[in-house]
Amino acid sequence: MEPIIGNSPDAPAADGLIVDTTTQTFTRDVIEASREVPVLVDFWAPWCGPCKQLTPVLESAVKAARGAVKLVKMNIDDHPAVAQQLRIQSIPAVYAFKDGQPVDGF
Repeated sequence: MEPIIGNSPDAPAADGLIVDTTTQTFTRDVIEASREVPVLVDFWAPWCGPCKQLTPVLESAVKAARGAVKLVKMNIDDHPAVAQQLRIQSIPAVYAFKDGQPVDGF
C-alpha cells in the first residue's frame, strides 16, 4: 500500500503534480499554480480516518491525469489559517482552484 502522506518512490512529485503545502507557501503552490492548471487542495489531518482513505484516491486520479491537474495537500493541524479562511468545518475537504480562485469543493 502506498503511504498516505508523503510521496511514494514512483509518485510524480518530482514533476510537482503532488505537493505538501504550508500557510507560507499556499499562495505559490495553489493560487499562482492554478493560473496554469487546475489545483485540487486536500485539507486533511493525521487523526482523520476518512482522509487516509481519500488521499490515495486523489493521488491516483492526479497521476492518471498526467499533468492536467495538480494536488496540493495541507495538514490543517499544522497549518489551520487557510482552512479557517475558507470556513472549512470538517475534513476531509477538497477544494478546486482555477485562475487563482476556489471554484468548487466537497
